[in-house]
Amino acid sequence: MSNFLQSLQEQISDYARLTRIDKPIGTYLLLWPTLWALWIAAEGFPSERILVIFVFGVIFMRAAGCIINDYADRKIDHQVKRTSERPLTTGRVSTVEAFTLFAILIVSSLYLVLLTNALTIGLSFVAILLAVTYPFMKRYTYLPQVVLGAAFSMPIPMAFAAETNTVPFIAWLLYSANVIWTVVYDTIYAMVDRDDDLKIGVKSTAILFGEADKQIIGILQCLFILSFCAIGYRMEMGHWLYLGLAAIALLFIYHQYLMKDRDRDLCFRAFLHNHWVGFILFVCIMLNYAYK
Repeated sequence: MSNFLQSLQEQISDYARLTRIDKPIGTYLLLWPTLWALWIAAEGFPSERILVIFVFGVIFMRAAGCIINDYADRKIDHQVKRTSERPLTTGRVSTVEAFTLFAILIVSSLYLVLLTNALTIGLSFVAILLAVTYPFMKRYTYLPQVVLGAAFSMPIPMAFAAETNTVPFIAWLLYSANVIWTVVYDTIYAMVDRDDDLKIGVKSTAILFGEADKQIIGILQCLFILSFCAIGYRMEMGHWLYLGLAAIALLFIYHQYLMKDRDRDLCFRAFLHNHWVGFILFVCIMLNYAYK
């Protein structure tokens, strides 16, 4: 009995590592933009039902995305220091198990979206397509981070569609801002693996940008802030948003400091720290509508 329990515990642990339940940073980076969109679409607190649907949808789809990512990289992950112990590349989880879990998560996500409306359901299929194809892009283009940005930003138009049954221009402006931010933090993330990726032939914006990586990231960080200034102006937001953007500008300066020597550990810290960018923006958007 004790051996069975130990085996079950190890299996659950492997599934948790496969879906990154033990590393929630990706969920946060997907969740914050979703909450930005829900609050802006509703111009305040969104429908509780829609909020629950999207929070669980984010959790399920992020886990499903991790599975398909590890499946795509299962033959190369063992060659990268950071990913060498992932369950699929080590064989601790089989491809059959992975696809079964992936199917459960996708079906669960589709069930949630069926509780919304036709426009949101239609957009969800685009979101699934992007989520499934992104992991393979690093073999064909130096811009997989842009594809990730497109995938990670799909909850934004979906949130507007679910809350208002329309996808207005402001939703696409928010979508574009989030694509820029995703390219920023995922390029920093790719800087961690750049040496390994060059050896195995995997492409990324970190490789594409080369020695100009920090400068291009800095330009994109400025574009992100300017995009949110435009969003704030168009939506007639108050001082809370601009206070938040000032704080984010300081965070970006700190990230540039961490990246200055391109040290792997410090670049990874800068990547993780982007969680606070999303959190600060969400709090400031929420305060804007609470005290408007």
